[in-house]
Amino acid sequence: MLEVFQNLLSQTGFVTLDWKNYVMILIAFIFMYLAIVKGFEPLLLVPIAFGMFLVNMFPSIIQEGGLLYYFYKLDEWSILPSLIFMGVGAMTDFGPLIAYPPSFILGAAAQFGIYAAYFIAILMGFSGKEAAAISIIGGADGPTSIFLAGKLGMGGTLMGPIAVAAYSYMSLVPVIQPPVMKLLTTKKERLIKMPQLRKVTKMEKILFPIVVTLVVCMILPTTAPLVGMLMLGNLFRECGVVKQLTETASNALMYIVVILLGTSVGASTSAEAFLKISTLKITALGLIAFVIATTAGTLFGKLMCAVTHGKVNPLIGSAGVSAVPMAARVSQKVASQYDPTNFLLMNAMGPNVAGVIGTAVAAGSFLAIFNVK
Repeated sequence: MLEVFQNLLSQTGFVTLDWKNYVMILIAFIFMYLAIVKGFEPLLLVPIAFGMFLVNMFPSIIQEGGLLYYFYKLDEWSILPSLIFMGVGAMTDFGPLIAYPPSFILGAAAQFGIYAAYFIAILMGFSGKEAAAISIIGGADGPTSIFLAGKLGMGGTLMGPIAVAAYSYMSLVPVIQPPVMKLLTTKKERLIKMPQLRKVTKMEKILFPIVVTLVVCMILPTTAPLVGMLMLGNLFRECGVVKQLTETASNALMYIVVILLGTSVGASTSAEAFLKISTLKITALGLIAFVIATTAGTLFGKLMCAVTHGKVNPLIGSAGVSAVPMAARVSQKVASQYDPTNFLLMNAMGPNVAGVIGTAVAAGSFLAIFNVK
């Protein structure tokens, strides 16, 4: 009988867990607080936080044979990030980007943060592939970060910290971006009202995903899993003949994938894997990359404002990061603080959806550089 009790005791968390596990559990509770009480992207943070909580209470759940091990393999194989992109495409209206093509410039400008972070990471001692995987955090795009980290072989080392950092910064877009936007723009610029966008025809919307897939994937075939799925989902939405597929991709399937992806990402943050100096470096680099991306987008917005003689509000430039539609909403929120009648949301959606494509292209460029297929 005594042996039975000893066996039971030896398997309880009171014996098997150390202080590092309790630190990670505390971080998980902070994430839950931010998601549930503060409302910071709860669809992302709740499953991530609970996965983090679960793996630090029961570490074997992420080891081979454990439930979340198989969820995590779907991340490494790029299946879940690609399915997320299909859902995003089915939910996204590319009309604002089609109506105002210069938005592509702002989406491209925001990717400067990724490349700047890549060189900074090299200087901090990371290898080329590690630096590339870390730098993509600057796009504020969780699925792309997971996709690139998996393709570059970071699954067993850096994918967890990279994914958590990327999703955390996606959730904190409303906190991080406004101070940068206000610092770089004048009140006069923030008050600029942009004209209503032209109406985009159905034919244009149908042709857009086909043309983008053809052009981008011909230039960078490595982007096909992300860009291809993004545009497939959008074609579902715009063609008008597969309503059931559109609803499934943008609702049921999307939410199932978010549960699997978020929980597995959280479960990748065991104390042994997460509480390292490299994790602090990754977190810092991600923040630097995101701030640089916001800065570059806003500055290019100011440049477009000058070129167009005040017709472009620079605030929409910050929306060039890939966090859809959070970044566009932040542009709208900041503008409305100075003029409640200033509606920038649709104008900001152009750079925002361009940023999704831009981040995928940045990931594809790194795969091409390192000859990864």
